[in-house]
Amino acid sequence: MNKYRTHNCNELNKAHIDKKVTLSGWVHKKRDHGNLLFLDLRDNFGVTQCIVDKDNKNFSNLEKVPLETVIKVDGNVLKRTKETINNELPTGEIEVQINTFEILGKTRELPLPVFSDQEYAEEIRLKYRFLDLRRKKIHNNIILRSKVISFIRKEMEKLGFNEFQTPILTSSSPEGARDFLVPSRLNPGKFYALPQAPQQFKQLIMVSGFDRYFQIAPCFRDEDARADRSPGEFYQLDIEMSFVEQEDVFKVVEKLMVNLFKNFSKKKIMFEKFPKIPFQESMDKYGTDKPDLRNPLLIFDISEIFKRDDVKFEIFKKLFKSGSLIKSIITGNTNTKPRSFFDNIDKWAKEQGWNGLAYFSFEKDENNKIIGKGPIGKFFSEESLLEIMKITSAKIGDSIFMSCSKETEIYEIMSKSRNKIAEDLGLVDQNSFAFCWITDFPIFELDKETSKLGFSHNPFSMPQGDPDNLDFSKPLELKAYQYDIVCNGVELSSGAIRNHIPELMYKLFSIAGYNKDAVNEKFSGMINALSYGAPPHGGIAPGIDRIVMLLAGEKNIREVTMFPMNQNAQDLMMNAPSEINDKQIKELNLKILDKNK
Repeated sequence: MNKYRTHNCNELNKAHIDKKVTLSGWVHKKRDHGNLLFLDLRDNFGVTQCIVDKDNKNFSNLEKVPLETVIKVDGNVLKRTKETINNELPTGEIEVQINTFEILGKTRELPLPVFSDQEYAEEIRLKYRFLDLRRKKIHNNIILRSKVISFIRKEMEKLGFNEFQTPILTSSSPEGARDFLVPSRLNPGKFYALPQAPQQFKQLIMVSGFDRYFQIAPCFRDEDARADRSPGEFYQLDIEMSFVEQEDVFKVVEKLMVNLFKNFSKKKIMFEKFPKIPFQESMDKYGTDKPDLRNPLLIFDISEIFKRDDVKFEIFKKLFKSGSLIKSIITGNTNTKPRSFFDNIDKWAKEQGWNGLAYFSFEKDENNKIIGKGPIGKFFSEESLLEIMKITSAKIGDSIFMSCSKETEIYEIMSKSRNKIAEDLGLVDQNSFAFCWITDFPIFELDKETSKLGFSHNPFSMPQGDPDNLDFSKPLELKAYQYDIVCNGVELSSGAIRNHIPELMYKLFSIAGYNKDAVNEKFSGMINALSYGAPPHGGIAPGIDRIVMLLAGEKNIREVTMFPMNQNAQDLMMNAPSEINDKQIKELNLKILDKNK
């Protein structure tokens, strides 16, 4: 028999009344009622209320035991009185009367409270992460993460996938973010790179004749932190399949996601067959390629209206003539909204660094004539208002918010405004998950700083159309079999049908500025393998961290990551990154430069 416990702290119930038990765990809470001491004992599984009365020789010693001390108790299971039953606990109908106890692990003074989930300074939470992880919410989040990964593995096996592990030490490649580099001791002056993703390896697995691969893969990117992105490392469900088209990948991922989210959440899934939205349509309707489809508001381009002579809003007309676009959002009926609702949104827009949002409402006057009611409504004739209503499907009682800006800025403005307006109107269904596919991404894009062509997505993607008859004279018009999966405005993953034709790969890379020698050098393993009979293949890699973040209802990825770094990519608990000693520097043939010289 285990000397530390006969039961876990979530197991005891009415069936154990009058039995002798042994429990071990952390002292979670104490309540001293003078003649009776209540002590909540916590382990990984739950909490059990223990009691000791003043006549017990251990009473005074237990009174002095600090919270978070690890103890073992021996005692008898008692039935709680009716008025003290706690229905929120599995052990809420019983309590353990302590006969003896033993301290297993002493504690120092706590730098943060464990018994509550109150907000606490991030620096303290990360430095003492082992304490932070004892707290109920984040502890449960990490357990959830484990169960999600286990569920995914089982589902992938059911779907006919095999799990393989790919190398961690590999070569540097232009994936888009900075590499983490590892100096080679045996090859002086040369460096490994930690994989930004197992992209090339999983394609090589398909070339090797394996049909369906997956891996819960660690990925490493030297990029800045965001709420939905950890600095340094993250995990993804890496998937690749042979002899497939785009729709085959969609079917597998949709089935997995629906089963996964149904299993771990009571929220409804709005579309079990995920909508497919072309990239440009997503930008035009939602202002982003990561739309939150729980938000019903749409964006409309009303630029052409400002060519009319009966539109007198001269500020926008002047900007339109200089190349700006005018886009708008229709709110739905806002008759009950006070003026402050509109002014607050305009104020918010100015706080973002924009020029605010122009607005008015569609109404009728006493002569049944359509008018624009609001600060700029007077600048529009009835005919122009009717034209706007036709373009936007607006109705009497609806309101319109509009912004005028260059194409490079207008999408961000409208996307954020769409979210803000819907939030203030309470339009977003918080009790649902809305998945969608964003498809038909352009292969190339212009770099805003250099005006040079570069890959917009994954450089290994297959162009749409007949590979033997593609028109390369207009590269910005070329689209690829590339896709993103998005849920509630969060991008879970990018994926693509891969370009498995070496000659076509050379051509596309040449458009992006890489000659044949550069491709052979950077992607020698890949390009060599593809020349020995490669199957058509494709895949995707949903982020584990973001999936768990959605299921846990968290807004920051650190709340579902066991040992995250801070915003500066530092592990405060382990003091990483750290300096290395002179011997290590010499072994690696490195020289540390003084950045101050």
